[in-house]
Amino acid sequence: MSALPSRVLIVPAAGQGTRLGGSRPKALTPVNGTPMIQHVLERHRGRVALAVAVVRPGLEGEIEAVGRDAGVPVRAVVQEQPTGMLDAILLAAAEVRRAGPDAVWITWCDQVAIRPATLDALEQACPGGEAIAFAFPTVVGPRPYIHFERDSGGRIVALRQRREGDVMPPVGESDAGLFAMSARTWREILPAFDEAFAERGALGERNFLPFIPWLEARHPGAVRTFPCQEPIEALGINTPGDLARIEADLSAAASAGRRP
Repeated sequence: MSALPSRVLIVPAAGQGTRLGGSRPKALTPVNGTPMIQHVLERHRGRVALAVAVVRPGLEGEIEAVGRDAGVPVRAVVQEQPTGMLDAILLAAAEVRRAGPDAVWITWCDQVAIRPATLDALEQACPGGEAIAFAFPTVVGPRPYIHFERDSGGRIVALRQRREGDVMPPVGESDAGLFAMSARTWREILPAFDEAFAERGALGERNFLPFIPWLEARHPGAVRTFPCQEPIEALGINTPGDLARIEADLSAAASAGRRP
């Protein structure tokens, strides 16, 4: 049996899922009968040696049990207060340090529709190691919630966020809630951003996405992007309508005998 790749996956999963209207925490909300985070972990099975789930207090044991069901070793760490995705990601630092990976991947707990081909492309775009590198898939579409602005050479130079009250273009380029960085980027560059980026946004949180133009400005060419296989991959599950669309996508894949 071949060894697993030397990668750690960080899954921020401390959301309450209020907009979904259910009684379960967001990460454990059933999607076609299976906990949301289990779908995410199964997508990454065989690609990562360890997943670090950042969860609400009291959910550690349940989330780690879901990892066993998914076939992915999970270590749960607690985020006491919802202070933003940057803070959530950094809470995994001790577990990542112990694992000593070549690369660190990050995905939100509701990115259930990511395709295997997109994960294959992520592996190619960010193989890890000591280069300063960061990669993620993007989707171009109407009414964006997030938009990355590029210069004439195609480099990402700015970020617009609807949640922060920014003026958004009618068509924009968004992320798909899936990111990869090399070991050096995780070990040296993200902590430097953490020190420099004390600002909290309109919701009182520190977002992770401003790291991307910040990194590219200081290390030109470090950020690499590629298109998702399908637009639905960028859909996070935030509302009952989102949940219905993702469940239909998974059901269609199962009926066709393919893995979504």
